[in-house]
Amino acid sequence: LRVLRKVGFATDRAELCARLFADTSRDGVYSHGLNRFPRFIETIRNGIVDLQARPQMVDSHGAFERWDGRRGPGNLNAHECMSRAIALAREHGIGCVALRNTNHWMRGGSYGWQAADAGVIGICWTNTMPNLPPWGASEPRLGNNPLVIAVPRPEGHIVLDMAMSQFSYGTLELYRTRGEELPVIGGFDLDGNLTRDPGAIEASRRPLPIGYWKGSGLALMLDLLAAVLSV
Repeated sequence: LRVLRKVGFATDRAELCARLFADTSRDGVYSHGLNRFPRFIETIRNGIVDLQARPQMVDSHGAFERWDGRRGPGNLNAHECMSRAIALAREHGIGCVALRNTNHWMRGGSYGWQAADAGVIGICWTNTMPNLPPWGASEPRLGNNPLVIAVPRPEGHIVLDMAMSQFSYGTLELYRTRGEELPVIGGFDLDGNLTRDPGAIEASRRPLPIGYWKGSGLALMLDLLAAVLSV
């Protein structure tokens, strides 16, 4: 919170942003929590993230709305748009908000928990830069797009938050920095051999998609849907 206030966040936005990072590490998702915080601050300092920008609605069709993130902080943009989707669902029975021109939303599961805590089912995903090869190819052409599905329950919510690769790049980084091999094969090395070495997979940029060709196909369709809905 002190760091966010120092770089220029208003107090209320700093408190929410800090909580989203802290909750992620509290829940054990270190790759997208405090471990990613210095990188987030760097994107503010180098101008990638406009910390003053707030998302704006640009199009509305009943239960469906399009919003522009205006290059603002990705986690705050996503949180505000999920709040809007929840409000639309209360009015129409279902709500869909597509957000463009934003930045990394950090842990996607945060917005699944947000929906579940509000008592609604949440489904959200995002596209990203090409960092996953299509099945049978060697060059990254697809995004390793996270998919989140949340179902509220009085006895405890169920939230799925997964990447389209066997291990996300954040998880690969965690294993590499700990000097550990992956528990199962996670991708290819530079010679095209399957490996459990996280550093070798980072170097090749060839993580193994979940379900082999099925995960590759799902990554493609999430890319297409995110683009079609948000533009």
